[in-house]
Amino acid sequence: MVLTGPNGVSEVEAGTDRLDVSVVIVNYNVRDLLRECLRSLEHDLGVLRGEVWVVDNASGDGSVEMVRSEFPWVRLLANERNRGYGAANNQAIREAAGRYVLVLNPDTKLPPGAIVDTIAEMEASPDIGALGPKLVLVDGTLDKACRRSFPSPMVAFYRLFGLAKLFPNNPRFARYNLSNVDEDTAIDVDSVVGAFMLVRREVVERVGMFDEAFRLYGEDLDWAYRIKAAGWRVRYHPAVVVLHYKRRSTSQRSVYSIRAFYEAMHIFYDKHYAQQYPRPFNWLIHTGISAYEAVVLLRNRFKPRA
Repeated sequence: MVLTGPNGVSEVEAGTDRLDVSVVIVNYNVRDLLRECLRSLEHDLGVLRGEVWVVDNASGDGSVEMVRSEFPWVRLLANERNRGYGAANNQAIREAAGRYVLVLNPDTKLPPGAIVDTIAEMEASPDIGALGPKLVLVDGTLDKACRRSFPSPMVAFYRLFGLAKLFPNNPRFARYNLSNVDEDTAIDVDSVVGAFMLVRREVVERVGMFDEAFRLYGEDLDWAYRIKAAGWRVRYHPAVVVLHYKRRSTSQRSVYSIRAFYEAMHIFYDKHYAQQYPRPFNWLIHTGISAYEAVVLLRNRFKPRA
């Protein structure tokens, strides 16, 4: 099949069976941000052989109609119900034809050359399985989720009990968000964030796609864990800077999103750590996660609504 990009030029040369990149965006009720995100892709898709998939999770804000009318070159999957983040990504990843898969959030805006540069970085280092850029928030500060360590029991303990904030430059206590490492330093990490996560096709074929047991959070951490377990590196690449219109921390979050986050922590722990420890310790960990969830829910009630 011959694909056509935003510039109207054929993106698959005769005799090739792989595009350079497949961009996969899962959308839910953020039509205007999605429009801006898609426009920011047009420069790189005029250089690369690529495709863009938008999987809409039953939005009610006209997102589907907007994509159809303004971006006819996008491959659109319009779900009749919200299938969740991981499952929706997997819908497109199964069909994707790129040598690289870029999982991208619709609330991101890419500078020209972002995809070209990140692919070039991975081409230069075949042992990198997944890569993410530097993500910055609207106020210019770092989105700390773009470079993380896995939430092992000790790492989680340091974070949940405030030691990471008290000692942000201590390499032991600051491991989760790596606040002891300059944000402009390229470094191997445990995980980058699914807001912009570039993954090799070989990695997808070997470790699989997103685990759909995670409803809204944790899919990227789990994917990175499996990628590293299979022998590939995960790389933070701050030479590329991407804007992330992420929810402001001062705004009230939905109860659903908070519960989904801590549910993901339970699932991640059981999947990757519980078998290493006795039952009493596992019970203690789950109790701690649930207790912290209750505290966050209480604090959230007193924040201004988004």
